[in-house]
Amino acid sequence: MKIDIDATNMPFLLLPKPALLITCGPFEKSNILSIAWSIPISRNPPLVAVAISPKRYSYHLIEEYKAFAINVPTYDQLNAVKVCGSTSGKNVNKWEIIKLTKEKARKIDTAIIKECIAHIECVLERKVELGDHDLFVGKVVEAYGEEKAYELGILNTSKFKPILHLGRDNFTTAI
Repeated sequence: MKIDIDATNMPFLLLPKPALLITCGPFEKSNILSIAWSIPISRNPPLVAVAISPKRYSYHLIEEYKAFAINVPTYDQLNAVKVCGSTSGKNVNKWEIIKLTKEKARKIDTAIIKECIAHIECVLERKVELGDHDLFVGKVVEAYGEEKAYELGILNTSKFKPILHLGRDNFTTAI
């Protein structure tokens, strides 16, 4: 038997998706945001979109500084994902709370998270205003990852455990 699901809960039917950590803002003042709504849009040119609520502090940093980095955490960093998704960087320094290492991104003026398995650096191509979240479309200017986890052109989940977001505060990983 199938049950009715309120349309506002539709995202939960499209999960799990990888939980990611977005870094943005100038390196010295960079912030971190957890997201699970990301979309590869194009290979040529390389474009990726992330959905972010205008209520988020990082939303305004990306608007102002026109760049962001996508960091792919491992399951060992689940606490950082939870903290960065439930704490505003407007009033606290998330770097101090999560105890992960801030490194300079290669091509944009923000930080990346050293302990993450992969990084995608983006310059803001455009913002698409939608409903309660807007899409930030980033042109990928640099992408790199841990050699041990990247095989045959893909991230090999037998070499690391990704964080998969199931909705709300529920997570799992690949086995």
